[in-house]
Amino acid sequence: MTSVSTPSTTAHGYPRQGPDRELKRALERHWRGDLTVDQLLEQADAVRRARWRTMETAGLDEIPVGDFSLYDHVLDASCLFGAVPPRFTGLDDPVARYFAMARGTADVPPLEMTKWFDTNYHYLVPELGPEQRFTLHAESLLAEVRAARETLSTPVRPVVVGPITFLRLAKPAADAPADFDPLSLLDRLLPAYGHLLGELRAAGVDWVQLDEPILVTDLTVDELAAVERAYRELTGPDTTTARPNLLLASYFGHLGAAAAMVADLPVEGLAIDLTGPGHENLDLLAGHQGLRDKRIVAGVVDGRNVWRADLDRAAATVFRLAELADRVDVAPSCSLLHVPLDVTREDHLDDRTRGWLAFADQKLAELGTIATAAGPDPTLAEPALTASRAARATRPQPVEEHRTDTDDVLRRRRPYADRAAAQQERLGLPRLPTTTIGSFPQTDELRRARAALRRGTLDPAGYDAAMRTEIDRVITLQEELGLDVLVHGEPERNDMVQYFAEQLDGIITTRHGWVQSYGSRYVRPPIIAGGVVRPEPMTVGWTQYAQSRTDKPVKGMLTGPITMLAWSFVRDDQPWATTARQLARALRAEVLDLEAVGTAVIQVDEPALRETLPLRRADRPAYLRWAVDAFRLTTAGVRDDTQIHTHMCYAEFGDITEAIIELDADVISLEATRSHLETVSELAAIGYASGVGPGVWDIHSPRVPTTDEIARALRSAVDQLDESQLWVNPDCGLKTRRYPEVAASLANLVAAAELVRTSR
Repeated sequence: MTSVSTPSTTAHGYPRQGPDRELKRALERHWRGDLTVDQLLEQADAVRRARWRTMETAGLDEIPVGDFSLYDHVLDASCLFGAVPPRFTGLDDPVARYFAMARGTADVPPLEMTKWFDTNYHYLVPELGPEQRFTLHAESLLAEVRAARETLSTPVRPVVVGPITFLRLAKPAADAPADFDPLSLLDRLLPAYGHLLGELRAAGVDWVQLDEPILVTDLTVDELAAVERAYRELTGPDTTTARPNLLLASYFGHLGAAAAMVADLPVEGLAIDLTGPGHENLDLLAGHQGLRDKRIVAGVVDGRNVWRADLDRAAATVFRLAELADRVDVAPSCSLLHVPLDVTREDHLDDRTRGWLAFADQKLAELGTIATAAGPDPTLAEPALTASRAARATRPQPVEEHRTDTDDVLRRRRPYADRAAAQQERLGLPRLPTTTIGSFPQTDELRRARAALRRGTLDPAGYDAAMRTEIDRVITLQEELGLDVLVHGEPERNDMVQYFAEQLDGIITTRHGWVQSYGSRYVRPPIIAGGVVRPEPMTVGWTQYAQSRTDKPVKGMLTGPITMLAWSFVRDDQPWATTARQLARALRAEVLDLEAVGTAVIQVDEPALRETLPLRRADRPAYLRWAVDAFRLTTAGVRDDTQIHTHMCYAEFGDITEAIIELDADVISLEATRSHLETVSELAAIGYASGVGPGVWDIHSPRVPTTDEIARALRSAVDQLDESQLWVNPDCGLKTRRYPEVAASLANLVAAAELVRTSR
């Protein structure tokens, strides 16, 4: 079967930063006071318009608008519908208020931040209470629509977070009743959405996309009913002439039990994920007559990974969908926000390696090939299909593993209580010991030294000397402040994942492959392409040097196997569990080498353990088993008196508390400030008995917490957990902060720990 006409192409969204991260630089200059608001908005507008032109030039038949953001699209939705907590309403300037919600001020803490579903993108969590009233503030979105229509000759489609996802991702405000559910506000919120649709229709918009990724999670009967009620109200008979067509978009997986209901909703279009687990949507939706009159946007190109697509399979999927619906368009599975911009800039890679990869711009080109292959004359796509097949065929083949990890390899020799006594005898720490998570500020001098080393204008000896000077500075500062367990500050590390990836065989690193993590924070995820092997020690020399500068214990710092996996683009031709074991074996060798040179405390960070949790509950036990085993394979080989720490941040930990116990770490430090010590309550509820360092300083905000503020948080933790378990530390690493605020905040942290010690 062939399609009657060539499918149209579109996208859910496109990376925001600009080719050289122009948006990041503009934001940070504005926050430093070097750019006015008007100058910031002017530069942001230039980046936004350039994105639109790129998508139009690539041949998209419809361009998304509203996916661009100065900080975060969920925060944009909070502002769009007037969901601004009272503590921010005193700020009259909307841009200042927006950034205060994202980053806080000296006097006002920001919104909580957590992971967007199972990605490494962070969103700002809406705060809602029973008194919340929603009012539409669509000026910015309408201005963006006007600008796009002025810039482009291609139709545009606004993209907005849908009402169910918005309410389901929200948290009750701190003063809300314990039983308050933000979803109870749906009837108040829907009129604001209806008003928005009317405004967009008046602006000449034909289609609006409402994003509901919450549909690929396990929804209750009441939640499914709320979805149906919301979209029947938004598409009621009185709205058809007063609103654009609605494209209801889901992504990150399959619709599961929601499929039948979604297929029958009276929306004009559905966007569905058809990659990975999302491919199940084909069978779930087959036979539903409600699809026949709908526009289907088929997400047949993986928007979350960087591998060149199987274009033949994608075209076959489009053919099959054409049997179910009269109109099928071709798109990525989700916003391209989650991948880098352009692989052709990676000129350090050979042609063969680049040929395996497709970043955002290459994925846009793939859409055109798929549409042609699914059109009336597929032979027109044959040259591109042939080239794609040939490139994919050269990828490294997986090697079948025959080794299994026995129980003694995955377990510490003695239980935690015995180990804790041995560790205390070795370390001699006070009550409520103080430490940091690992990194210290990445200064301009450090960045210049790394750049000079890459250019060849600084030799390795000069670079090493610069790093040692910075380590001396970090050690001296920590000793002066009175911290108990020190870190070397990680000056040599560009990123907590990339640093290790550059030293492991089987992993590709990029020079321009930036992906947004949150706000102005971008990372370059490595690409795991082959079997992972550690050729030589990676951290031992730096840790030894730092330990030689102090009598206090210095932590060895490693990134754990699950975080390496989650914050990389992972090969898609073997199970993730297999790749995780390869990473764990490489890191286990590093842990044992650190111990062999006398390192008494070793931290193996796993901030991504929760974010990689499958969205469907049925898939979680298997994931947690192999993920926990990978961590234990990394850490279980050490002596009893070697203290193993781990760290997690900015996620909902309630879903993995049993797995946290199973990790069998001696100390776990967790983000706790923005979530108001929620994690402490969760650990106390399950009787967690090992060491806990609840973060008492939100390092993602520029504000310096006071001693009293930190002491209050510590007392709250002491009220819930045994004091002997508790450590005192920030929420996360300090690389994004500046030295003056780091010194002031850590001084207050140490003072607060002493205040609580002496008051008990």
